Amino acid sequence: MQIDQTTLNDLSIFHQEEEQSIFHTLNFTQTNDGKHWLKQILASPLENIADIKNTQNTIQQLIGVKESLPATITNGTIMVMERFYDTAMSNYPQPANTINTLLFKVFSSADFALTKYSVKHFISFIKGLKEIAALLQPAQSKQIAFWVSKITLLTGKQKLLEIVESHPVSGELSNQKILDYASFFRYHFKQDCFELIDIYSKIDAYISLAIAHHKYNFIFPEFIESDEPMIHSKGLYHLLLSTPVSYEVMLKKEQNFLFLTGANMAGKSTFIKATGIAVYLAHLGMGVPAQSMQLSFFDGLLSNIHIMDNIFKNESYFFNEVQRVKSTVEKISDNKKWLILIDELFKGTNIQDAMKCSITVIEGLQKRKNATFILSTHLYEIGEALQQYPNIQFKYFETNISNNELSFSYQLKDGISNDRLGYLILEREGVVKLLR
Repeated sequence: MQIDQTTLNDLSIFHQEEEQSIFHTLNFTQTNDGKHWLKQILASPLENIADIKNTQNTIQQLIGVKESLPATITNGTIMVMERFYDTAMSNYPQPANTINTLLFKVFSSADFALTKYSVKHFISFIKGLKEIAALLQPAQSKQIAFWVSKITLLTGKQKLLEIVESHPVSGELSNQKILDYASFFRYHFKQDCFELIDIYSKIDAYISLAIAHHKYNFIFPEFIESDEPMIHSKGLYHLLLSTPVSYEVMLKKEQNFLFLTGANMAGKSTFIKATGIAVYLAHLGMGVPAQSMQLSFFDGLLSNIHIMDNIFKNESYFFNEVQRVKSTVEKISDNKKWLILIDELFKGTNIQDAMKCSITVIEGLQKRKNATFILSTHLYEIGEALQQYPNIQFKYFETNISNNELSFSYQLKDGISNDRLGYLILEREGVVKLLR
């Protein structure tokens, strides 16, 4: 799936304030490297349904074993091992015997202290990986099968078996054994160690997704092999809201364009983003926040939500809106399947221009049967001119007014809203009174 940085920002997959991002919500990693890999996963939508199903199977298996995973591997363990390789130390005596071990401990006391501490973490790391490999068998995905095979291969060397099997229950090693094992780790295990750290970091990232899936009651979406784009979801909600309202979304060949109206604060932007987030997460192989979801594989996802002006380039808000629309039309002309999300088209010009431009754009976009569209607008007046197109469905969010107070149901309804609440909000918030 193609996606650009603008869309990732619009959907809050990542955010300058990390706590406001989807990434933060899904992040249950235990290590710094795991967090790095989680970012990589969330920035890399998959390229076909087979890869998506493989990732779904990976997460599904990890959901079943996440409570049984060993606690011996921590971020501290990883950091100790990395520091061990980064720190300059005196050469270890080879082979270590009683005398040269004693000399090393006396004359290189700081190095010996770090060595002893590090060896314990190396052993914990290797034991933990072997436990993980055992838990993940039989593998239910190609990804897990690869992890298991690599862990088995890299931890199956004779010296490592000797180290793990001879490690006393009490955890105390002789000084001679400490230097012997440290010598192996430092001079013969570095490349394998970093490869194992990389594997564990990836496992940590995918376990994070498994934890999130369970915590938020996600479901795995069903991908339908289809030449036309389609989405059918029930109970879909926005992941970042503490008390979200759920929606049903249906976009298909016969009705591939959703024309959305409603007052400010009624829920239009939330609905658009919720749909985009769910579709994007589905293309990562993840579960989605919904009761059920069926969709085709989408080749691309583009949004037009938070457009900005650029004073340094002398580009107005409206100019950048036009450029974004132009870029969108150019991209969806490839006849591949796209999901296009547009929130409040042409806010940067006067209402007459906005209406004329909006009708022109919508009439052009609705001809593109290779794409699905969700477009919101305050310009409910243009809805009448668009009702001649059978593939456009009209939905709105209702606002109720009682005793000059607003209430929002956030429920999607059929039709077009003509609510005009700007002045009422201005008055309710006391701005009119202040001005008078």
